[in-house]
Amino acid sequence: MSQPAIHTLGELKKAGYRYQSIKDELRNNLMKALQNKQQLFEGIWGYEDTVIPDLERAILSRHNINLLGLRGQAKTRLARQMVHLLDEYVPVVDGSEINDDPFAPLSAYAREQVQKHGDETPVSWLHRSRRYAEKLATPDVSVADLIGDSDPIKAANLRLPYSDERTIHFGLIPRANRCIFVINELPDLQARIQVALFNILQEGDIQIRGFNVRMPLDIQFVFTANPEDYTNRGSIVTPLKDRIGSQIITHYPADISISQQITRQEAQIDEETRKRVYVPEYASRLLEKISICARDNEYVDTKSGVSARLSITAYENLVSAAERRAILNNEKNVSVRVTDFMGVLPAITGKVELVYEGEQEGPALVAQHLLGKAIQSEFLEYFPLPDKLKKKSDTGMYDPVLQWFSKGGSIDLLLEMKEEEYGRAIQSVPGLTDLVKKQTGEKSLRELLFLGELMLHSLAEYSKLTKTKLVKGFSFKDTFNAVFDLNNLGTDNQ
Repeated sequence: MSQPAIHTLGELKKAGYRYQSIKDELRNNLMKALQNKQQLFEGIWGYEDTVIPDLERAILSRHNINLLGLRGQAKTRLARQMVHLLDEYVPVVDGSEINDDPFAPLSAYAREQVQKHGDETPVSWLHRSRRYAEKLATPDVSVADLIGDSDPIKAANLRLPYSDERTIHFGLIPRANRCIFVINELPDLQARIQVALFNILQEGDIQIRGFNVRMPLDIQFVFTANPEDYTNRGSIVTPLKDRIGSQIITHYPADISISQQITRQEAQIDEETRKRVYVPEYASRLLEKISICARDNEYVDTKSGVSARLSITAYENLVSAAERRAILNNEKNVSVRVTDFMGVLPAITGKVELVYEGEQEGPALVAQHLLGKAIQSEFLEYFPLPDKLKKKSDTGMYDPVLQWFSKGGSIDLLLEMKEEEYGRAIQSVPGLTDLVKKQTGEKSLRELLFLGELMLHSLAEYSKLTKTKLVKGFSFKDTFNAVFDLNNLGTDNQ
């Protein structure tokens, strides 16, 4: 829809325009979208049966909204997508600072324009993309920032006393009149600043330096908050919470496939790289398991949450690790390996808040610990726990693999091995890929190789093999032989 060819208040009247509040506007457009089975909030996954219905009910109820949830739960994205429920264009008094509606002007400037020009009052059109305002709550935010203040320069230029309403410099909230206004991390806003929002939310009054300005602002407020903020950095004062119509609880994805979908959607990977680097499905699942394990780990402050950004940046690092190897080896196509996951550790260390025990271990060791837990968890999705096999009839499932190592077999998996070398190394372990194929039914060679390597790492995690970190990769040996080699090394050094 193009901008309407209407330029004056008189033309607007002839066109049959009727003013409606932003809450009515959102409500009416939502009703049409629901009736037409239109998909809303695109690109937000996992909330179809929980958060989005709650948000739709809040909009239908004309409520101001607080989105409460841990970090990385798409709270701000939800708020930003509410813009699509606004009319494409709305008329405003031309030159107005606070988007005055020509039929219901609020500011002194707009009232003066309508009184002076009548039906010839100039009208401009505001696109919905400009009807969204956002402010991150920080401790230094002042009432003047949000509400406004007297402007001595304006008073001097206009030769007006400070008592004149025209000397007011409007803050962010009045300038967001007829808009969606979002305050992120609301608990970080000082309590005395939160108090300044009381009347705006309920009665529509604002007070600036003694001016008791009756200004019924037309705003859809959306707040976001992390529940941990209530105890760590601040709190939402009770009277303000009481004035917010709906508090909607967000959450992390309940299903790993949804997490994968979010990660693939958000990861910044160009098309050329996607074609060059193959990411096995099992690698994608393993990566999501890192975040899942972190959200329930003794070293991580689970109350603080583990953002979806961990998986997204880790996925980018994982692909880059394989891409770097392809560049070094001058290979056109490569596949992600378990050894490539060493490249995601930097994406983990900065994304998790550690408890005291985790701080004692150090971020790097905690990141490796989380990767090890994820490997164990993903391994058990397809294979039985090695420690329990002794009590079952399939005791010898891993014997062909373990016996080869016990007879002196060893394998080095280096970060920069070419694809062909890597494949030969995995397949050199007798029975490894056959066991994987039998247990999973997998037929793709790339997937089989990944699962074969996953089994080696997992057997090491369960102390069935010894995994030694090399400068550029890992070496796998039998546990007894590895100890014997170390003893010989010590003897040779004497």
